[in-house]
Amino acid sequence: MGVGIRQATAADRDGVRRLMDDAFHGDPVSSWILPGVEHRRRVHPLMMGAFLGAVLAHGWVDMTEDGSAAALWLPTAAGKPEPDDGPAQLRAAIDPANERVELVGTLTAAIHPHHRAHDYLWMIAVDPGRQGEGLGSALMTPVLERCDRDGRAAYLEASSTRSRELYRRLGFTDLGEPLQLPGGPRMYPMWRDPQDA
Repeated sequence: MGVGIRQATAADRDGVRRLMDDAFHGDPVSSWILPGVEHRRRVHPLMMGAFLGAVLAHGWVDMTEDGSAAALWLPTAAGKPEPDDGPAQLRAAIDPANERVELVGTLTAAIHPHHRAHDYLWMIAVDPGRQGEGLGSALMTPVLERCDRDGRAAYLEASSTRSRELYRRLGFTDLGEPLQLPGGPRMYPMWRDPQDA
């Protein structure tokens, strides 16, 4: 049975934000950014909502018809971008006393490649009760097929070794050394050149 996929609209915002909150609440990077359990319970939904808002404004969100999975993509041009105060603005908006909110954005921006235009998979969220069913692959496959047809690359940072293995199966390879968050987990920058059919 195929998985129905559509592009999210503003009407899907609350459902996708809840999905992201559920999927990433225990993620190693989210847990590092917001280490206190009660504090994370309050602030994590705000952080996910801010991420979603940025992607809806500048990219697109693909989601399964039943709302059990969503992938957030940002088209990225070649060339070094202008300095961006997005990480500082995010910190000010959701958790001003928490420098890790800003730091993770600054560190990932510093390793983000800009030698070639690409589609950037910012996040992919799957309902925790539905993980392992192939929904993430089903969401990514049409975008990667389009990248292959158009000669376009793709990039992401895997936030766990488990997700890193999924991305390897989809044709991504490690790009440089992992990003070691200070006193926290590793993130794995991964690149995928367009592939021949």
